[in-house]
Amino acid sequence: MPSFADLPPFPDDVPTHPLLVVDYELIKSRDQAEIDKLWKAATELGFWYLKNHGVDEEVNQMFEMGAETMNLPLEEKMKYEQGDSGSSFGYKAAGANATDENGTLDTVEFINVAKDDALAWPNKVHRDYPPTVNARMDSTIKPFVQKSLAVNYTLLEVLGERLGLPKGLLEKQHPMDEPSGSEARCIKNPPRPGGISEEKAAIGAHTDFGSLSFLHNRLGGLQVLVPGTSQWQYIKPIPGHAVCNLGDAMAIFSGGILRSNLHRVVPPPKEQGNYERWSLVFFTRPGNSVMLRPLVEESPLIAEAVSKQPPGKYETGQTSKDWFARRIKYQRIKNRTGPETWRASRGTEHQPSAY
Repeated sequence: MPSFADLPPFPDDVPTHPLLVVDYELIKSRDQAEIDKLWKAATELGFWYLKNHGVDEEVNQMFEMGAETMNLPLEEKMKYEQGDSGSSFGYKAAGANATDENGTLDTVEFINVAKDDALAWPNKVHRDYPPTVNARMDSTIKPFVQKSLAVNYTLLEVLGERLGLPKGLLEKQHPMDEPSGSEARCIKNPPRPGGISEEKAAIGAHTDFGSLSFLHNRLGGLQVLVPGTSQWQYIKPIPGHAVCNLGDAMAIFSGGILRSNLHRVVPPPKEQGNYERWSLVFFTRPGNSVMLRPLVEESPLIAEAVSKQPPGKYETGQTSKDWFARRIKYQRIKNRTGPETWRASRGTEHQPSAY
């Protein structure tokens, strides 16, 4: 697995969007200036770099696990395919999902390991995994999950305080003792020399399903659609810096104060496109039974924000499990009946281009 030093640098002449850099150590010590920076990032774009997070060694080992898994014969990997019923855990083959309403197929394969299965190992909560995953569950996956949970819970706690929520409320929305859709995902994207057309993004425009995503990658490819613009912009990978972004659940809980922003994955630019693109994400999602609705009774700030929105804008009427399963299920190409299937997989996106 190539390191940053082994890969060509991100080209200087490709436009990027500069993210705010948040220092996790300062967040942990409750440095107010750093919390202000996190709040600015969370409310304006919903994306930021995170440095000093202390998970780099576990990230390297997770990439090794991913490579070992993707090197298995396809026939072996397909024994652990996630299926079409709305579950994300397990293996996903390239071409299993649509990236747009026309049914354009995605190009990525990945392995998802449920947080619940990693923490319960050797017991099983959700499903079985390939032998390459099982062999690293204790030594690699569980430590990565535990450290990622600590990072994401700390960030959520700080954001909850700024939202005026009672201490510990967001932790209750993400209980450790209740099954959830939280998972670690290792993604492989094939080389694409010369890139591909705009219409064939590797992973189409979307918002994330859950609460907070903790992303690690070494090549370009991630793009954001900055609010108020129509131009996709790359996010440049920086050694030692994760990319964090908020998902639908936090936008809903906060009545839109926190932003779940549109993003997509395209081939890395220029020389970087000659290499396989690997990425690793830990997704923190609410407990399965948690209703996705604004927490207006718990925060005057959220109540005020919701009062300025069209009635019911963030009232989903769905549990976290139902929201998650709907979005997963209707991305699957085998469930496609037409453009309406793709539209049924959408989240809080409000840009027509997302459809």
